[in-house]
Amino acid sequence: MVQPLFEVADVIRAHAEAFLRACGGLVSSAKERVMRRLVACRTAALGGHVESCDRCDFERIAYNSCRDRHCPKCQASARAEWVEEREADLLPVTYFHVVFTVPPEIAAIAQQNKRVMYGILMRASADTLLKIAADPKHLGATIGFVSVLHTWGQTLTHHPHVHCVVPGGGLGDDGKWVACRPGFFLPIKVLSSVFRGKFLEMTRRAFARGELSFQGRLAHLADPKDFAEHLQRTYANNWVVYSKPPFGGVKQVFKYLARYTHRVAIANSRIVGMENGNVSFRWKDYAHGSRHRTMTLAGPEFLRRFLQHVLPKGFVRIRSYGLLANGVRATRLAACRAALDVVVEETRRDADAANDATSMPRCPSCKVGHLVVVERLKPFSPRLGFPALQPAGIDSS
Repeated sequence: MVQPLFEVADVIRAHAEAFLRACGGLVSSAKERVMRRLVACRTAALGGHVESCDRCDFERIAYNSCRDRHCPKCQASARAEWVEEREADLLPVTYFHVVFTVPPEIAAIAQQNKRVMYGILMRASADTLLKIAADPKHLGATIGFVSVLHTWGQTLTHHPHVHCVVPGGGLGDDGKWVACRPGFFLPIKVLSSVFRGKFLEMTRRAFARGELSFQGRLAHLADPKDFAEHLQRTYANNWVVYSKPPFGGVKQVFKYLARYTHRVAIANSRIVGMENGNVSFRWKDYAHGSRHRTMTLAGPEFLRRFLQHVLPKGFVRIRSYGLLANGVRATRLAACRAALDVVVEETRRDADAANDATSMPRCPSCKVGHLVVVERLKPFSPRLGFPALQPAGIDSS
């Protein structure tokens, strides 16, 4: 793999102080935690170990990862592990990719109430899929799917939306497999209408329970009348729900899952320049034929955009529903395979994976020996070499 020329960690090191000055020195504890972890990731700050070849004199130092879910460097291994664990869940059917989005007026509320509104987004989209699929007028079956929350657009703007990977069918009340029509899953207009209704109703209830708060330009929404009028206006907006063309096969589903499940707001490979206090990065302009363009932002603005996608602590952004829900997945998948008349073949995948996990890495120098850990390195303070942050007790979760 080609090493990126620049990393998000480099931007933090170069522009954290200017970012703090721009925001008056106020930063949430969650954002402070992410910045510190990303700067410390794979450096002496987190410790590590020394590996030595058992056949030649090659040695190398491997530093520990921060394992933060917002870190571009840490998601590759986490993604591979997650996808491998889910391999057994795939069925030999067509899979669809359905995306649920919200209008800007709702996204603004979500930005100030992340934990509540992101939860509503995931529940409303899931309930919509389950409801419409169960309707005999459409599919008449119980379906199962994986939902992944993304909160960003290509230019790091706030754009909360949910990606759902859904098998093209489900189990009927009689236990038989009900397949969707070729190339068509569920009607988009119906999904959009039901999703809008469920989302707004859940939002009203959250407001009534006192779970939402508003600051700045949204402060007037704390008034029940203003809030009700604001939600009412969103009925006329475009609640975009769309279904991409079905995947070509199980391998394509794997590639999709690998790309989306553990993605962060921006990959290090997209950052192409840092100079004169600015950061330049590549982005894809979907409005103009998915053309690749370059955007340049001042360093503090880049950090502001990146950090607005820090999720509330403990928030689960990858969830499984219906037939794939935790607790029923194994029995429901067995029922699906029985209905599809699928024979599960015994493979050596698990044994091979176990062997690979315990085997020592091959020496990159002599290509014959193996690397053995000969020394453990203790971590230094993660605060070394990093500007002192002054958390103000703010938490946007």
